[in-house]
Amino acid sequence: MTSPTRRRVVLTGISSRAWEHPADRGALVALRKLRGFDTVLKAVNGMVSERATRLLLLGNAVRVDERQFPQIHRLLAEVGQVLDAAELPELYVVADPTLNAMTVGMERPVIVLNSALVDLCDEEELRFVVAHELGHALSGHAVYRTLLLRLLQLSGILAAIPLGAVGIRVIIAALMEWSRKSELSADRAGLLATQDPAVALRVQMKLAGGGHLTDLDPASFLAQGQEYAEGGDLRDSVLKLMLIEQQSHPFAVVRAAETRRWVDSGGYTEILGGTYPRRADDAAATLGEAARQAADSYTESFRRAGDALTRLVHDLGGVVGAAKGWLEERFGRGRG
Repeated sequence: MTSPTRRRVVLTGISSRAWEHPADRGALVALRKLRGFDTVLKAVNGMVSERATRLLLLGNAVRVDERQFPQIHRLLAEVGQVLDAAELPELYVVADPTLNAMTVGMERPVIVLNSALVDLCDEEELRFVVAHELGHALSGHAVYRTLLLRLLQLSGILAAIPLGAVGIRVIIAALMEWSRKSELSADRAGLLATQDPAVALRVQMKLAGGGHLTDLDPASFLAQGQEYAEGGDLRDSVLKLMLIEQQSHPFAVVRAAETRRWVDSGGYTEILGGTYPRRADDAAATLGEAARQAADSYTESFRRAGDALTRLVHDLGGVVGAAKGWLEERFGRGRG
């Protein structure tokens, strides 16, 4: 069933920087500084066959076009128009019972939607999902996602190499951290294309609850996310770090809270009002500015967080800062 058409703001010339979470850009900056990262990226690039990936999808999935999944084909065109995408990636639907979608490819991104997710979502929720994946593609995330998937496939083999595996594990851990932050960016792209925060929240609720929307309540779900973020003692904080370490996506309640926070900050409304970075200015954007914004984002996350471990780290940072100030005052700065 097709929902009534409504007008959406077309974000002409918008840069992917408009929706990229500062921590996403900062994690990529840190990733690129890792020793050996460029070597690994080039090696995996040589191993990954774009043709093989496309042939696998052609042979074992359904390519979306005007006659196959025409609704999804129309949604891709519509979100591409809103986000002013110069080129749209190929899109496939694959038979898979897990609630997931991904964008992969080293040179030409390809979007893949699992059939379970297609069945779960209504039209507007599918619009959000497709725009989320297009946001990944426009941000250049597909290269790093493909790298992560290939390294995870090889991790068992690499573990047999005593020293070589250590560096690979560091890179995988950094890629996982980046991956989680990149999802927050893509969620923002999905919201900008749907232009309905309620839809973005519904998608996260369905992902968490398996689609039983009539049994769910948005206010309770957001309160659950707040309890997750703030509740528990030091043991719970450590457990949360251990649970998320091997996750490529943040938990659904965290994603919902982050999107809500972005809306409440005014950033989303500002973009719809026409104030956003343009692609024409991308060349002038600096990595230093991205790193500074990422640092500000992490600082704000620490300030806002209520769990015991974060408070402890924050308090220790305050103690160290105070001690440093006392020592400088006591013994003099730059004496002699």
